[in-house]
Amino acid sequence: MPSQYHETYSAWQRDPERFFAEAAKEIDWFTPWDKVFDPEAGVYGHWFVGATCNMCYNALDRHVDGGRADQTALIYDSPLTGTKETYTYRQILDEVVALAAVIRAQGVEKGDRVIIYMPMVPQAAFAMLACARLGAIHSVVFGGFAAKELATRIDDARPKLIISASCGIEPTRIIDYKPLLDQAIDMATAKPARCIILQRAQKPCALTEGRDLDYRDSVEDARSAGTTVECVPVEAPDPLYVLYTSGTTGKPKGVVHDTGGLMVMMKWTMWNEFGVNPGEVFFCSSDVGWIVGHHYIVYGPLLHGATSILYEGKPVGTPDAGAYWRVIAEHGAVGLFTAPTAFRAIKKEDPEGRLVGDYDLSKLRTLFLAGERADPETIKWAENKLRVPVVDHWWQTESGAPISHNPVGLGMLPVKYGSPGMPMPGYDVQVVDDSGHPVPRGTLGNVVIKLPLPPGALPTLWQADERCREAYLAEFPGFYKTADAGFIDEDGYIFIMSRTDDIINVAGHRLSTGSMEEVVAEHPNVAECAVIGIADSLKGQVPLALVVLNAGVERDTAEIEREVVAMVRDRIGAVAALKQVIAIKRLPKTRSGKILRSTMQKVADREEWTMPATIDDPVIMDEISEAMGQRGLGGSGMAKAG
Repeated sequence: MPSQYHETYSAWQRDPERFFAEAAKEIDWFTPWDKVFDPEAGVYGHWFVGATCNMCYNALDRHVDGGRADQTALIYDSPLTGTKETYTYRQILDEVVALAAVIRAQGVEKGDRVIIYMPMVPQAAFAMLACARLGAIHSVVFGGFAAKELATRIDDARPKLIISASCGIEPTRIIDYKPLLDQAIDMATAKPARCIILQRAQKPCALTEGRDLDYRDSVEDARSAGTTVECVPVEAPDPLYVLYTSGTTGKPKGVVHDTGGLMVMMKWTMWNEFGVNPGEVFFCSSDVGWIVGHHYIVYGPLLHGATSILYEGKPVGTPDAGAYWRVIAEHGAVGLFTAPTAFRAIKKEDPEGRLVGDYDLSKLRTLFLAGERADPETIKWAENKLRVPVVDHWWQTESGAPISHNPVGLGMLPVKYGSPGMPMPGYDVQVVDDSGHPVPRGTLGNVVIKLPLPPGALPTLWQADERCREAYLAEFPGFYKTADAGFIDEDGYIFIMSRTDDIINVAGHRLSTGSMEEVVAEHPNVAECAVIGIADSLKGQVPLALVVLNAGVERDTAEIEREVVAMVRDRIGAVAALKQVIAIKRLPKTRSGKILRSTMQKVADREEWTMPATIDDPVIMDEISEAMGQRGLGGSGMAKAG
């Protein structure tokens, strides 16, 4: 069937308010809105002003009342602990009501903040939903974050309560959460009144008398007492949660997402963009500490009446590069949503894709990639091995949902490798130069979005309206600055090449590191790569390519490095000035899969740098420093700040 994309996007362009009012019919509201959109409210406007609603009611209660009570809502699969559990909508509602009673008993009310510092366990999702039930604002902090980073978030959010666990599990170690939590509370000036601690069998912890409650004991007591907690109505623009991202000033930015608009967008995307039906199984391999985990492990699937997989494991090493295929086959997932870096890791360990054949993937219909730019070679490899459409799409913590996509439910458009697709309804995406003037099609520039942003996008930063304006709206008046660089081709496809910070200036030529990475990734021995701009006294900056080779490659690395240089020179030209390629063991990444390019650039240029709080394994930076030092760059002798 022909795609309905163009017809749908045009309908939004003709009448945005009518479009989203129609989408909002999929949500149950306690009271209707006075205005679909009020441009005078907030930083740039608010959606569904006057309406009251509740996220937990829409994610759980209405499904239990509407016939899905005994349908599986959540599958917990943890190869790290050897645990598998399933929860129906009724069972989750029972757990959430009991937990909400415990939270309420600690004095938490509508509008209060609760920090959730948890590993990938079902109780993390239950905690989010329990906060939503009470109208409390949750802020999930990635489990295992350093105490200093957790303390800054405590001081900014000023929570009444923290929900945590005794430990987190990694393939090679157990991370003690409780000492980190205690240290963070000691460092913070805003002290929470109570903590609720989930004791994990792998490493229980001592509880602080007078402050800490045992999660299971408290929830069981509330359940035994038969305590009921009804959903608290909140205004549609009221914050559902705050999610902190790194700020350029060193102070984290608390990205706010509202309640009503977010529900409308999440529900709309589950079918129209991801092509998932209610009752089907969706596997998003993110972490609940990231925006993707918030929206496509917890809220999106549950709003839609689907079944979500919560996976505590890795793409490789738990136990091998077939881990995802095992989960898909065992639970019958129709869609997998993961990061390109996960697939590059799988490809590195199993270049021929032999493990794919060990599992029945007949129910899998689509693979979705987002979080880091998906290079064409990775997409082609996945297509070839899985034999399903591979959909790259682009969005941000701030957008809350895909900005561009190849919409499966509306009918897929022709694929263009390197592009995350077309703009989705709600997004008028444009490309401008540094002065804000539109650039011709096919020209690299700043990717911006015409205001207003659609439902589900950030309305502001936590208690920082002016910072929101300065960070996103001031540089290009009337537009939201994505801080991504790219171009739009003659057919309207968006190409995101890199962050604007990753555009390098080589002797006056603005070059995209993403375009160079595309070429480098085509080398048959390269599993993944990163290109960064390093200082050069003659040209200002020159590119440096860092490459990770496929498992089992025994060729001379110097020869591979020379071949990569020749490929870039042949495809992009001498202007790229790529002369240095370094083969390394691993690339440093955040736990969500983003490659830490700016940190590597600082190491190479001997600038002071701070170990990123989100890094997956700090040891990798030592490996990078050593490898660069052997080539006369940065190296292990440079000072580390922080």
